[in-house]
Order: sequence, then structure tokens, then C-alpha cells
Amino acid sequence: MNGPPKRPLRRKRLGEELTAQLRKYIIEKGLKPGDPLLTEQEMVERFGVSRTVVREATKALDFLGVIGATPRRGMVIDDFDFSRVSEYFGFHFALSDYPRESLLKARAVIETGSLYYTMETMRADEAVYRQLRALAESAPPTDRLDDRWIEYDIAFHRGLVEASDITPLASFCDLLQAFFREYRDRTVCGDVRGGKKGHCQIVEALHEGKLDDAVALLRRHLGWYEEHDR
Repeated sequence: MNGPPKRPLRRKRLGEELTAQLRKYIIEKGLKPGDPLLTEQEMVERFGVSRTVVREATKALDFLGVIGATPRRGMVIDDFDFSRVSEYFGFHFALSDYPRESLLKARAVIETGSLYYTMETMRADEAVYRQLRALAESAPPTDRLDDRWIEYDIAFHRGLVEASDITPLASFCDLLQAFFREYRDRTVCGDVRGGKKGHCQIVEALHEGKLDDAVALLRRHLGWYEEHDR
């Protein structure tokens, strides 16, 4: 037994509340991949819930890749893969009715926040610059912001963030899918050539170590959506 029994959980969704309690327990105990979690019986006694609720909560954590079952050891902390969660994170945004302004602000925070680290990786490895420059130059031959352009634009901005080499941050690029879903009607009437030029200018500013210029260019680039919001 690990500690005295706790007060029974009394919220409507006991499975969700137990999942939250187990996350808290894992953090407080400092559990690492491979460490055993509480047994099913220990969870029943510690949290005052049924085995059905315990199984619901542990299935949720298993789905997220937080825990896994092993032979003879029961449930243990798993090697967490953030990219696994990010797939569903983007799906959640695609289904939800978030205000366009909130999506735009979230995108701006993610992308501008990554630029310093992208600049550092570029400074350490010239190949990063060449890859981003090639990505910026790979705009499709079109005069309209059609589906081909959107795929190119998503690829560039995703690459810009991924070049920061911060895996959790890069996973948030799935926000872009939801962003373009909301702004699809606006993107068909934008400045294609100006968009490609802006991408190239951002890459060059980072290559030259001009972080403030890169941030200003990116903010101006994203600001087009604010100006054309209707």
C-alpha cells in the first residue's frame, strides 16, 4: 500500500478525474520510464473508485503513451512520444470552433518563439540554412493561393519551427492545419509572390543573425490575415 486511502472522488466524470490524479501522482513521485505504477487494487483503495473507473483512467493514459503494460510487472511508465499526442492535438483543433483571432495569436506565439532556436541551429549547421532556403524557394508555379500553395506554405512554416530542434514545440505545428481550415476563404486572394518573398527574407535574416528582423518579418507576414479578416 502506498500511503493512506484518500477521500473518494466525487466529480461527474470519475475516469477523467482519476486520470488527472494519476498524472499528479506520477509527477509528485518523480516516476520515470520503466518505473511501476500503482496496481489496480492500490488505485481502488487509494482513490476510492471502482475497478471500472480505474480501467477507464488507465486506458486513457495508455492511449496517450504515458503508461504501458508489461508481463509480470503490470503497469509501468512508458517512454513518452509527444508526436503521438500531437496527431490528435491537431485533430482536436480541426473539430473545435475556436475563434480565428485565437488561432492566429497561437500561431504567432509558436512561430516567433521558435525563431531564436532556429537561428542557433542554423548557425551550428549550414545545412539547416540550405534546407530552409530550398523550402522557401519551392513555391508552386501558381498565381493564386490554391491548395498547392497552402500545402507549400504549411510545409515552410512547419519546417521553420521544426528547425528549432525543439520536438514538443514542433509538434504544435499541427495548429497550422486548423489555422488554414479557418482561413481557407481568405487565402485564395493573397499575394503569392509576396508570400514567397517573405519566406525567403525570414530565412536570410536568420542566416545573417538578425533575429529582430526575422521576428518583424514573420509578424508582418502573419499580419496579412488580421488585415484581411472579415
